[in-house]
Amino acid sequence: MNQPILTELSDEIVNIRRFLHQYPELSFKEFETSAYIQSLLEGWGIPYQIIGDTGVFVDIVGSSRGPAIGLRADIDALPIKEESDVEFISKRDHVMHACGHDGHTAILLGTVYELYKHKELLKGTVRCIFQPGEEADGAALALIEKGILMNPTIEAVVGLHVWPYVPFGAVGIKEGSITASCDDFKIVIKGQGGHSARPHQAVDAIAISAQLIQNLHTITAKSFNPVHPRVIHVGKISGGEASNVVADMVVLEGTVRALQPDVRKKLRTEIEKVCKAAEVQWDAKVKVEFILGAPPIENDRFITKEFEELATQLLGAEKVYKLKDPSMGADDFGYFSEAVPSLYFRLGIKKDHEVSYDLHHPKFHFDDTVLATGVNLYVNFAMKLLKNISLME
Repeated sequence: MNQPILTELSDEIVNIRRFLHQYPELSFKEFETSAYIQSLLEGWGIPYQIIGDTGVFVDIVGSSRGPAIGLRADIDALPIKEESDVEFISKRDHVMHACGHDGHTAILLGTVYELYKHKELLKGTVRCIFQPGEEADGAALALIEKGILMNPTIEAVVGLHVWPYVPFGAVGIKEGSITASCDDFKIVIKGQGGHSARPHQAVDAIAISAQLIQNLHTITAKSFNPVHPRVIHVGKISGGEASNVVADMVVLEGTVRALQPDVRKKLRTEIEKVCKAAEVQWDAKVKVEFILGAPPIENDRFITKEFEELATQLLGAEKVYKLKDPSMGADDFGYFSEAVPSLYFRLGIKKDHEVSYDLHHPKFHFDDTVLATGVNLYVNFAMKLLKNISLME
């Protein structure tokens, strides 16, 4: 690559993002979003394929043979009522693009346009994946099981996420773990109901739940090497019928997060131990169910270095931030990084002297002029990675 390819679609990409923002759809219900993506591709004369009910992908084949890599964007929204003051606010009640997936989709559409236009420069194939259901469990894994990394064999996948903790137009990169795994749990406590005036004749599920929550928090402090990040969080509790009744059942729901696979596994084991101990102590039934979610995202060392060089060339060294710590948030891009060498980077949207709302906040918004930067990074890095991936150990 002698001169970087710069996007010609800056205004159109912004318009695409704003249209998507007004018409968000929840996970696995992205039928209109998928149809809109398809209509744009058809208008540009770019062939595409459907995968699953709402997934779309485009294979851009270069003029010379070579490896195949993937670029990914998530397309779904969240069940949040938007409170931002943008002119293009969501037109759908309690559905909002509060995680920037509208921007990710617009970036990848711009990337498809530019790569297809310059496909004679590609030495191999770039598969651009519009993935549904990131906010749900297992969506990326389902695409992998449907063959999204096959025919041709995809040797690496790259993804991005807008990030309110990195300056606007800059990128955040980190070798190794950049996000955590995320598994959910549900604990059902069955005691014995009774009258509050005679607690000795009952088994109080609420009292058990209170102690159990404290014991769960103790796990993270006492059962693990303190230098290994981990989280146990109880986010929902339900039980009880009246103030003078001893509750016979309580349900706790929460999440566990970790960076290392062994820590992830041990968290489940320790939670099971605490639940079994509560059964013995209280003469109750305490059952725990785990719903395994996304694994951690592990950034490949070689691909990260290659991207750092490209981003420095395009943006300048002052706009390439090496992230010190991973996020304990999760993204099902982890399934891609588990399957093939991958890179997941942050695209900064934080602007000085402006309030920056976090992802999933009802007032989340960003200046979408940053989208052109995302396109330029994707386009030029795809070309660079195809050329150099054979050097990867």
